[in-house]
Amino acid sequence: MNIEDLWDRFHQPLKTFISHRVNDQSMVDDILQIVFMKIQVHLPNLIDEQKIHSWIYQITRNTIIDFYRTKKQSEILPDHLHFNDNAEEENFTKEAAVCIRSTIKRLPQKYREALELTEFQGLSQKELSEKLGISYSGAKSRVQRGRGKLKQLLEGCCHIEADRYGNIVDFRILKE
Repeated sequence: MNIEDLWDRFHQPLKTFISHRVNDQSMVDDILQIVFMKIQVHLPNLIDEQKIHSWIYQITRNTIIDFYRTKKQSEILPDHLHFNDNAEEENFTKEAAVCIRSTIKRLPQKYREALELTEFQGLSQKELSEKLGISYSGAKSRVQRGRGKLKQLLEGCCHIEADRYGNIVDFRILKE
């Protein structure tokens, strides 16, 4: 089995597979190329050609995971999020954003400040360390601990359901 035959057989299905899992459509072709480079490098190590389909899709899944792990762009949570024109989803999003912002205010000052600077103002953790005059690892720890504490507070007052990628799919404030 050669790489050209694999390209002819798998490139379109893999492109579709990747585009359903990657929000940034400009990266789909890049990820597809990386997948085929990995296939070409590791093809001589393939023992059972009967399992090539699952082997190729596993390489693709791992490459998508690597893409999300190395993606350094931090996404800023705006005052109000908008998914589409559906009024119910818009209300859900506004409620979630208001709840998150008000819950952040309940965090200890050092964690609140770290999250506000990184999540809302878009500072990188390196820039955070410089601004606060702390070490880079200290800034990373502060952001991670702040996120953990925020998650604990939110889980105490809200029902949050996420998909396997961490995207919030359901959010409700629990009645007391």
